[in-house]
Amino acid sequence: MAVTGFSIFPSSLSPVIHRDFTPLVWKFSKSNSISFRRLAVSTEQTQTQTQTPTTTATPTTPRRFSEKSEELGEAEVAASVDEVEQNGRVWREYFERSKELISRSDGGPPRWFTPLESGPPLKNSPLLLFLPGILSVGLGLIKNHRRIGKIFEIWCLHIPVMDRTPFTDLVKQVEKTIQSENDRSPNRPIYLVGESFGGCLALAVAASNPDIDLVLILANPTTSISRSQLQPLMTLLEFIPDQLPFSPPNMLSLMTGQPLRTAIESVVKGLPLQQTVGELSQDLDAISSYLSVLADILPRETLRWKLQMLKSGSAVSNSRLHAVKAQTLILSSGRDQLLPSQEEGERLCHALPKCEIRKFNNSGHFLLLEDGIDLVTIIKGASFYRRGKYLDYVSDYMLPTPTEFKKVAEDNKWISAFTSPVMLSTLEDGKIVRGLAGIPSEGPVLLVGYHMLLGFELVPLIANIFRERNILVRGIAHPMLFMKKGNIQETFLDVSQYDTFRIMGAVPVSASNLFKLLSSKSHVLLYPGGVREASHRKGEEYELMWPEQSEFVRMAARFGAKIIPFGAVGEDDISELVFDYDDQMKIPYLKNQIEKLRNAAVNLRTDATGEVANQDLHFPGILPKFPGRFYYYFGKPIETEGLKRELKDRDKAHELYLQVKSEVRRCLAYLKEKRESDPYRNLLSRLIYQATHSFTSEIPTFKL
Repeated sequence: MAVTGFSIFPSSLSPVIHRDFTPLVWKFSKSNSISFRRLAVSTEQTQTQTQTPTTTATPTTPRRFSEKSEELGEAEVAASVDEVEQNGRVWREYFERSKELISRSDGGPPRWFTPLESGPPLKNSPLLLFLPGILSVGLGLIKNHRRIGKIFEIWCLHIPVMDRTPFTDLVKQVEKTIQSENDRSPNRPIYLVGESFGGCLALAVAASNPDIDLVLILANPTTSISRSQLQPLMTLLEFIPDQLPFSPPNMLSLMTGQPLRTAIESVVKGLPLQQTVGELSQDLDAISSYLSVLADILPRETLRWKLQMLKSGSAVSNSRLHAVKAQTLILSSGRDQLLPSQEEGERLCHALPKCEIRKFNNSGHFLLLEDGIDLVTIIKGASFYRRGKYLDYVSDYMLPTPTEFKKVAEDNKWISAFTSPVMLSTLEDGKIVRGLAGIPSEGPVLLVGYHMLLGFELVPLIANIFRERNILVRGIAHPMLFMKKGNIQETFLDVSQYDTFRIMGAVPVSASNLFKLLSSKSHVLLYPGGVREASHRKGEEYELMWPEQSEFVRMAARFGAKIIPFGAVGEDDISELVFDYDDQMKIPYLKNQIEKLRNAAVNLRTDATGEVANQDLHFPGILPKFPGRFYYYFGKPIETEGLKRELKDRDKAHELYLQVKSEVRRCLAYLKEKRESDPYRNLLSRLIYQATHSFTSEIPTFKL
């Protein structure tokens, strides 16, 4: 199987009680509507079951962005964009909703609620239970309710202010919920998203239920409370006289010796001060109301209870880490002023067998309420979203939203700015045109071509096809992009740098994945030269390192896929390879690292011979050049429709394979020759053109 190589660019009411209890609904303003449906959590109340209402949305295998947008609804797409762009209002909305929630609370036991704006989810969506932090309001996902509710059935746990349910009883109550849901739908996973204290709760529940398919997502869990800056507050609260006026802001001000502004920043860290406290400072009345809400959420006795719960939860969860078998994703903040979250994240990641970590170096404790933090995007990037017992990279894939694509484009805009890619394609009549009109709109389509050094060509290729033709190309990728902790802990590899590729649709190389993609009429990107081509040696640029045997032709013919050969040149115009594989193997330390990575990665092409069989992973050393230009040429589509029977013959299939290979060579030769006559091949000439025209104008190239 051919593979893509690698790139440097990282860069409802609870059914268990529905029959016995009438839902209690607290109504909010139309703009902030949340239905809080009562879920009592005693033993008697969690044993009755009923059916979950079915939803009308049905997931399909994603192909083109427009199709998926229609499936999710244009309003949802627009809402997701607005949600991300208006995150400066998150904290204001959080406090306003919290104020209404606690003012309408009956003071009863903990209960689940489902935000009205969150649904309905797609059919067969997994259940997501949100376990809140020390504030216990249950609104920690408020800025992502719409997005999460489209792909999950979401229940949030609300613990009333005056509730005094011990930690162990909370664990039992959550256990009964997941056990009932597992009995009702044994083939769907249950996600436990634990924020802060909720992380300890999620770990304790997972430890007691190793046979239930749980997925844990823990944001700055308080398992490190013994090393927290809250320790002085815990001690102080034991001795502070009851007569002394107290509120959380006052106490924090006493602890830090700083003005109220610093105290608020310490607690609500996670949004830049100028965007949070600075904005709130414009309205002193608003500040007073928000602080009073915080005081209402955490009155003195409640705060004492919560801090004791933190100690209890930390002790219980830490003592049972060895029993946690669930798939886990740790989200760690680098600027958490309450907990040493990044250190703790590393500790938990080493202690848990199926754990991965994502670090947010500029974020604070309340990570899930911060600007730029999108939980759905994080889950997708880490390949943690699945609807069954096992992840299906094709059927479980969700197309990138406009916001996600915009971020990917922004993060990588420099490569397009420096290389001004020229895209050429071939129409059905053989005419070469500038642009991508020659790429068929309907799949299945198989793009087969040359892999530049370090995959330099990938980002402009995927981005331009997506932008110009509204088509998402699914790349068949090396398993390295999907390696788990157990495989890489002895190597220097940070797999989080490949989250972008997973968001944009990369799938691990396998015959079954190619089968699924082509059967779903996808546009698929394939590099027969794989890693060997993308990490070639000195003097091997533009050489095709393809295997001798045909690998993809018969699979394409089975589904009548159009094969589009293409070439991409320009790697030698932006860099010079100075430290290749042969050089690195002469240095003991680097040789050892290459061997570790080889042993950790899935071995490919073990039956191949020649240079293509050398699949050792390494990172070639390059020196940058004054930027030239990238050129792409997509040849005339090769039809395989109706050739299924004929191409069962190996010789016939091999002939077509060689034809595709020859076409790729021809595309490369055409580009190498034509670029010599491009007056704007050099960056300086392009800058001059843009200065005299417009920086948004298309830069000309050679004559076609």
